[in-house]
Amino acid sequence: MTTPNTTDKPRRERRRSLAIGLLKAREAVMSHFRPILADHDVTEQQWRVLRTLSDAGLLDATEVAEKAFILAPSLTRMLRSLEERGFISRHKDKADGRRVLLRLEPAGQAVIDEVMPDSRRVYADLDARFGGERVEQLLDMLEELAALKLEGKAGSEE
Repeated sequence: MTTPNTTDKPRRERRRSLAIGLLKAREAVMSHFRPILADHDVTEQQWRVLRTLSDAGLLDATEVAEKAFILAPSLTRMLRSLEERGFISRHKDKADGRRVLLRLEPAGQAVIDEVMPDSRRVYADLDARFGGERVEQLLDMLEELAALKLEGKAGSEE
């Protein structure tokens, strides 16, 4: 008598992990960007903050954390560092004096301007290797998948 083998199980019983697959894909993509960011002495998280402020303009810290997908405690430390480097500045909201708004400064925009040509080359390479249409389809599917959280349908990690 033979012992059961995982390859004998129906596919639904030995399903691959979506969470692990997403992490692997993220690492594959980010492996192209990390050296570029390191060359500019910017972490992935700092880059997301700079890009978020560049795209959106003035935002408060809660909005930046949400849009850049960074936990608030990490963001607080990071904002201090970005401000010390002159990449961002803090301003009181004229409409609500308790609210502090963050703004990208010219030095922060300069980092974005320096990184973007290399970033565009990476995206062009990914499009060439994976297929631009497939990248767009993947992005559409990922947005749909991310929307499940917004709809309150939580599930298991796998």
